[in-house]
Amino acid sequence: MKRIVEILIFLSVIVGFSQNEESFKRANSHYNKEKYQEAVNAYQSILEAGQESASLYYNLANAHYKLNNIGSSIFYYEKALILAPNDEDIENNLTYAQKTTIDKIEVLPQGFISRMIRKFTKIFSLDGWAWLSVISIILFVALLILYYTARTSSKKRLFFTSAWVVLIIGIASVFFAFKQYDFLINNRFAIIYAQEITVKSEPNLRSNTVFELHEGTKVQVLETINDWKKIKLADGKIGWIPKTELQEL
Repeated sequence: MKRIVEILIFLSVIVGFSQNEESFKRANSHYNKEKYQEAVNAYQSILEAGQESASLYYNLANAHYKLNNIGSSIFYYEKALILAPNDEDIENNLTYAQKTTIDKIEVLPQGFISRMIRKFTKIFSLDGWAWLSVISIILFVALLILYYTARTSSKKRLFFTSAWVVLIIGIASVFFAFKQYDFLINNRFAIIYAQEITVKSEPNLRSNTVFELHEGTKVQVLETINDWKKIKLADGKIGWIPKTELQEL
């Protein structure tokens, strides 16, 4: 009985994957025929089925951009970039979409070391760094075995040096994996969906307006109180907005 259940689960996964592949092709067909709303609906149905990928988010973002849904397009480009941090097509299209936003926010300068660490951290996704560290450990062990079994001094030196190089790469991978994890956990970002929203000094409508934001602006979420989100801009400005006016990444 247990074996039958396992087979049924396996078959359901295969069927689900096949259906999502067909839905993805159908959505792409809608997009190519300039039926952008139909494409959005088809891509969204795949997400609702529990599937996600950089290409899915990227295509969905493109469809929203064609419909002039700037907030949604930027949101899904950002989602795609999380899964594929160095994809040039995603980065370029995100930049184009951001240029259409009203708010022009200057980013606070970072120190050289912080910039370099963040730059290296973005080379791979969290899963990418994790896999690189695992592969490095396996190679390190294999090279040590080869070192101890080698019969010539030249091979011993080669395997010994290679093992230490791989070990350093593995340690660096673990470090950047933790940095990526820390960044994802401690830095919650969101995209403004409202066409225009007044940002308040406190989490209530009676408080003073400190500034205004518009659709497509990226903000950092610092805190949540009831139906309000405390946000921070890249230039350091802080305020409160209703949680219904943004979408967290």
